[in-house]
Amino acid sequence: MPGSHIHDHQMRLFMKLRLSKTLPVAAAQAGISVATAYRFEHDPRLPSDKKPRRERRRADPLVDIFESEVVPLLQAAPGIRPIAIFDELRRRHPELLAGVRRTLERRIRAWRALHGEERDVMFRQVHEAGRMGQSDFTEMGDLAVSVAGLPLDHRLYHFRLVCSGFEHAHVILGGESYVALAEGLQNALWALGGAPREHRSDSLSAAYRNLDADAREDLTSRYDALCAHYQMEPTRNNRGVAHENGAIESSHGHLKHAVRDALLLRGAVDFADLAAYRRFIDEIVSRKNARNGPRIDAERSLLQPLPPTRTCDYEETFVCITSSGGFTLRKVFYTVPSRLIGHRVRVRLYDDRLELLLGATLLMTLQRGRSGANGKHGHVVDYHHVIHALRRKPMALLSLVYRDQLFPRQAYRRTFEFLCEELPERAACKLMVALLSLAHDRSCEAQLAAVLTDDLAHRRLPDILALLARFAPDPARLPDVSVQLAPLSSYDVLMEVSA
Repeated sequence: MPGSHIHDHQMRLFMKLRLSKTLPVAAAQAGISVATAYRFEHDPRLPSDKKPRRERRRADPLVDIFESEVVPLLQAAPGIRPIAIFDELRRRHPELLAGVRRTLERRIRAWRALHGEERDVMFRQVHEAGRMGQSDFTEMGDLAVSVAGLPLDHRLYHFRLVCSGFEHAHVILGGESYVALAEGLQNALWALGGAPREHRSDSLSAAYRNLDADAREDLTSRYDALCAHYQMEPTRNNRGVAHENGAIESSHGHLKHAVRDALLLRGAVDFADLAAYRRFIDEIVSRKNARNGPRIDAERSLLQPLPPTRTCDYEETFVCITSSGGFTLRKVFYTVPSRLIGHRVRVRLYDDRLELLLGATLLMTLQRGRSGANGKHGHVVDYHHVIHALRRKPMALLSLVYRDQLFPRQAYRRTFEFLCEELPERAACKLMVALLSLAHDRSCEAQLAAVLTDDLAHRRLPDILALLARFAPDPARLPDVSVQLAPLSSYDVLMEVSA
């Protein structure tokens, strides 16, 4: 049709101009030709009115069932998904083709736009610099990260300043807890160099799980005290309403995508140790913060100053060291040096470690263990703590509850299995204890593991005498220490000076 490519707004402009201008001038200013203008003078219909109505090319497959069957379903169950309705229609009408699904989805979408329920509205907020920081936990299990070949069951504590976008992430090995929140939040604030006036969390719903009323009240008071230490107002979004914490929830996905991309570029998801993986996460977050550097610097000047020191980010309890050479805490058995048997020690429980104190003296730091998913007790065992007792009772190794956790490396465990196959039980236990004693006394755990791996490859029993000679101290490398004692008369000079 001539002139059908002309838009309606050009015709309306021409009609307006034609009231005060000649036809050629009005046509030129409206961007149409004079010939089109003359045709419009004789037929003043708009181009869209001249297009013929498009007829259906095929019969409507839903004409007989949408109003009679689909609409009642939508009215009875407003939240039902279109795919569920489609499956039900195909059950009632097997002749419906699979291609009808898209048509049904469009019809349902249009019906809901006209007759559906009111939907929740997201109100965009103006974020004030220095006012709010938000934090939450996010699962990382779908990335299949491993440490030293073992899957790493972990999540990230994620903190974010709402205005400038400053982020901090901390690897959490256990579940969501106050300890993890306190440690991650304080790490974020001290890395930032200031504190916002308000901190929002997700009500610590996972941390509250399985706690009684008194424990929940105690946890709430500790969280409030943590925020008070940094002069932050503690606020919580309504439980189950994630978009109230939207500034952190939406950035979870961006952070996880950044970690996934970095793992793909790295070409491997296995890390040598936990510290290497934590450095990997820190580097990703640092690059994200660098992109927002000017905004972060601007907001940093409006943050509250930090207090002189951190507040506690651990739980504290007391345990008694039993005759088993250790203690049980949170369904995990930990070994300690046997000289502590009978003592009552204080334990500071962090997310990834335990600190043991006798009075105010720090004794040691232990890696924190986790109980099994089925409620089975876990074990954190250091063979250095019990090797002296095993030397006197080597047969105890045969049925030891935590035997598998006692061996420091896989080579030692496989060696003991091989010894049990080739030797009588008593001889196998004595030889295995001798190997562990050698690793303890000569500090050659890794080197001895390499030798044992070679012996296993050749199905050769370890030669303890040859190993003792191989890992014995080299007399030529021992330093020749000569101590010359000063004569006592030399101290008279000091006495004279002091007098």
